[in-house]
Amino acid sequence: MKTYTVGSLFAGVGGICKGFKEAFTNSSTYKLIWANEIDEFACETYRTNFSHTLIQGDIRFVLNPNLINDKIEQDLKSLNNLDLSLNDKIKLKNKITLEKEQINYYKIQYEKILKEPIDILTAGFPCQAFSLAGERKGFNDERGILFLDIIDLIKKLGEKFYKPRVIFLENVKNLKSHDKGNTYKEIKQRLEDCGYTIYEQILNTMNVSDLPQNRERIYIIGFLNQKDANNFNLFDENNIKKLFIHKTDEDKKKAISNIIDYSLTYKDAPEYYYTKEKYPHYFVTKEEFIHSDKEVRINLDEQIDEMYQFYQCRRGMYVRKNKSGVCPTLTANMGTGGHNVPLIKVNDGIRKLTPKEVFNLQGFNVDNGYTLPASYKNRKYPISQLYKQAGNAVSVPVIKLLATEILNVLNLNK
Repeated sequence: MKTYTVGSLFAGVGGICKGFKEAFTNSSTYKLIWANEIDEFACETYRTNFSHTLIQGDIRFVLNPNLINDKIEQDLKSLNNLDLSLNDKIKLKNKITLEKEQINYYKIQYEKILKEPIDILTAGFPCQAFSLAGERKGFNDERGILFLDIIDLIKKLGEKFYKPRVIFLENVKNLKSHDKGNTYKEIKQRLEDCGYTIYEQILNTMNVSDLPQNRERIYIIGFLNQKDANNFNLFDENNIKKLFIHKTDEDKKKAISNIIDYSLTYKDAPEYYYTKEKYPHYFVTKEEFIHSDKEVRINLDEQIDEMYQFYQCRRGMYVRKNKSGVCPTLTANMGTGGHNVPLIKVNDGIRKLTPKEVFNLQGFNVDNGYTLPASYKNRKYPISQLYKQAGNAVSVPVIKLLATEILNVLNLNK
């Protein structure tokens, strides 16, 4: 078996890594070498499921540890401020000590990420800067600038070994149209300047996989070798049409029943249920509404009336059923509380999706090859973090589909 090595930036909880890990052909497969992630909770989830090297920390400092010296110099200058209180000076000195320790830490991480060459570089780089759900500041947002670290790593790998043969990137659909297309034009140009032939395509999870989730994402694949690029035709219009899976309402119902645990009851997990006692404002009867000063009446028992459907309670003003008959796009906002987690009707009431269910809506197959952490630092693992992670994740079967096609291309030009 020919093995192609993979490094993953902005790895999150490992959706892209899992998709590549599961992809194979009769003659080739992938080997995960390292992954990088900054969020400590996501790192814990990642470590629970993968055994290869995890480089935890800010990728900017991983690739350029000496940038921390700039922070130290600035803090040293601040120490000379005569207006600083003794307590503030102590805090600042402690901060400088920590920053000096960080330099040593990041120098070690730098060695790890450049320890050996890789064939494939993947990155689900931060999407908040381009997302419709955010402020859409693009490269004016610090998170948007993180794309440039991908370019930095490509160049550093090229200087020490050779550039990755394939680049695989994922982001929100809106990246393509952000700033009238100028943002994506800049991204594509920088990748082309590194020598890559770039292909991009927007795919919806519900159209090209069995997962019942409406999730449109842009997938960007770059080939350094022109022969590889010439052999890649999956994103041609006719081939994209062949990827689409026709689904009847019965097909959707079956897919949903495979993911939603309809055997779960209020007795098992009351924390996920919506009840009148817990949320009286969401179970207002007609009579109660007449005698109130409310402008809108919400009654979940009346409005969430179909099983095998997904609903959202929007800003506490109205309830909406997803028109496509599948789950609406899962977002990181699910981890911020409120009513951001989709709702469903079950046999004994109304409840929100569980962490296991939202992960499975992304294709992680929890309890069957993937494990959600139970604790972290001797405390119960925060459920809010799991919701956030699932919303930030990718749809594993879509990644596997694309990773398999990349193997087919590489096999043609060994």
